[in-house]
Amino acid sequence: MVKVCMYFQVHQPYRMRKYNIFDVGNNQNYFDEKKNVEILKKISKKCYLPTNALLLKLLNKHEKFKVAFSFSGVFLEQLEQYEPKVLESFMSLVNTGKVELLSETYYHSLAYLYSKREFKEQVDMHRNKIRELFGVSPTVFRNTELIYNNDMAKYVENLGYKAILSEGADHILGWRSPNFVYRPIGCNKIKVLMKNYRLSDDIAFRFSDRKWKGWPLTAEKFAGWINNINGNGECVNLFMDYETFGEHQWKDTGIFEFLGRLPEEILKHPDNEFMMPLEIAKLNARDMIDVHEVLSWADIERDLSAWMGNRMQQSALKRLYELENDVKESGDLRLIENWRRLQTSDHFYYMCTKWFADGDVHKYFNPYDSPYDSFIAFVNIINDLVLRLKKLKENKWIKVKQRGAKVA
Repeated sequence: MVKVCMYFQVHQPYRMRKYNIFDVGNNQNYFDEKKNVEILKKISKKCYLPTNALLLKLLNKHEKFKVAFSFSGVFLEQLEQYEPKVLESFMSLVNTGKVELLSETYYHSLAYLYSKREFKEQVDMHRNKIRELFGVSPTVFRNTELIYNNDMAKYVENLGYKAILSEGADHILGWRSPNFVYRPIGCNKIKVLMKNYRLSDDIAFRFSDRKWKGWPLTAEKFAGWINNINGNGECVNLFMDYETFGEHQWKDTGIFEFLGRLPEEILKHPDNEFMMPLEIAKLNARDMIDVHEVLSWADIERDLSAWMGNRMQQSALKRLYELENDVKESGDLRLIENWRRLQTSDHFYYMCTKWFADGDVHKYFNPYDSPYDSFIAFVNIINDLVLRLKKLKENKWIKVKQRGAKVA
């Protein structure tokens, strides 16, 4: 019996404006609101609204159909402010009782790699936001970009989560299959659900590729591939960006017709069913998974090179997280919010210089002409943050001195 788990990541960053050196000390407006609203509205029209409407229809039609989502906190903030109808449509999906919501970092950040304190605070913020908007408390965790290793699994287990998502990379699995549930080595309770990247990417990346031997991909054909797993696996984890539907794969590719037929075709086989991640996690673990090096779902390497592969990215991240203590001790809520928005992984993705096998991916919705322009804007913003911190400290010192003078 094969249990199909469909999980969608939904995220949009606050993109930085082209912040130049003359802005430093003069402009605290770091983010391009016009561009962010423009992109959000475009994707809402092409993806979120039509796909949500289709999913709601499918959830109501097929009793055994279920899906899962993970929303970044910054995405939900933007929906609240600019696209409340989209937020309402996601709420309607959750209200069916057949949609599971997952936990992640609020700012879609790399915080775990630099500050456990900040990571924990963002996870708490995200959990509170999900509870506030949807009235549920997630028990499955999905880290930014499926970044994962043994230590992270143990840390997340200690936070009380019952499962964590990971990339089903070949060099980790070896001869084993991603179509089983595993236990992270060193953990006692938490399970790890590993993405079947071949089948997931058939939909997310190869669907419209006419040179691909699997083209055209129909729901019947894909369901056949799922059926072939019967007897060779217990679960198929189809993890992908939600923007796959209508944005990455445009409407004229037939992606909506594919999704509309998929539940029916998969459920035709009597041994198939859909499950949410928490339900999958209740299956027995078949083996232990040992992941020493950090794993992700990005690019062909499945590592951290998309965000930390060159000196620009490493320098930008180092400077950002070095400010943590001073930023938090400042007590300036706007400054803290600005600093946290700068942690969003997209900013470092735009600095990537891997212009070969993965180049086009890194250009997607990139507001900069080159990774160097992105880096320069980021450094200028960091320099402005430093100036703001310096002024806050000076003002505090002046106030303390004035109070001392009055007492004297």
